[in-house]
Amino acid sequence: MVKNIRKLIEQTAKEKDLPEKVVEKALKNAIAIAIKKDKDIKDYLDVEFEDGEIKVYIISRKGRERIPLDITTEDVNRIAAYAAKKEFLKEIEQAERERGFLEYKELEGEIVTGIVRKIMDSGDILVDLGRVDAILPRREQIAKEKYKIGDRVKALLLEVKRGKGRPSIILSRTHPRFLKKLIETEIPEVNSGYIEVKAVAREPGERAKVAVHAKDLKMDPVGIVVGLKGSRIQPITEELSGEKIDVIRWSEDFDEFLKRALSPSHPTKIKLIPEEKRVEVAVPKEELSLAIGKKGVNVKLANKLIGWHIDVMSEEDFERLESLRQNE
Repeated sequence: MVKNIRKLIEQTAKEKDLPEKVVEKALKNAIAIAIKKDKDIKDYLDVEFEDGEIKVYIISRKGRERIPLDITTEDVNRIAAYAAKKEFLKEIEQAERERGFLEYKELEGEIVTGIVRKIMDSGDILVDLGRVDAILPRREQIAKEKYKIGDRVKALLLEVKRGKGRPSIILSRTHPRFLKKLIETEIPEVNSGYIEVKAVAREPGERAKVAVHAKDLKMDPVGIVVGLKGSRIQPITEELSGEKIDVIRWSEDFDEFLKRALSPSHPTKIKLIPEEKRVEVAVPKEELSLAIGKKGVNVKLANKLIGWHIDVMSEEDFERLESLRQNE
């Protein structure tokens, strides 16, 4: 019997592209389940293939003892043969689902490419990744983009969850990490680690700010990432449906980093309010609209980039506010 089981394990492992240990565990589980059903046993059973026979043990409640189950060899063989045909298939399906989950779980946070297979009424999109389908929810799509069946889609594998059937895979084209991974993929110096992407802020499809840092201080990380006349950053902009990407140099100095985050304006005065994680910034009056940006996008991106709320005002208003505080 055990000899036949060994052949079954080897054959199934080869057919399903699963490790033999995984198949063996699935078969043991199937036999244990079948015996428990047949004999109406509530205890946990441990099945082993020993000395040419199938041995079954009852595991004590405390898990410290293995007690041989009082069952005939004929019964074991009969039930095992049944389990190999029925319960085993369920266990193997579960093993395949688990493998699929683990495979894609390892890809979480990476970029994947697939084909649009279905567009749902909700706006969510079913994407065929090859061995498994994924969902690109409406909320994770760049607003201006429109898809049709058969389109190729590149996206961030945002999240993998266990499901009742296959793993549930969620994609995103709006997440800041998608832009970061695109830069890592497209720019060799970033991919090799010479340049690091320190922070990313996005208004998907519209504008983004990326802070970069070079380990070698002699390197120009902004120039390298942007490329000659924007040649390196342009393909990334095109992938993101025209999203304008501002690349700035990261700095450990908070004030300096803040000033760069608010470019193209030129802040002249900064007041930190740490207890509120807020900062007040003065810019020349003629640069106020530049600092705030169209629909407030520039200051909003700077907020996200530094992680503090930024109140931008003219130099005159900044001084007036300071005077009021001193007179309180």
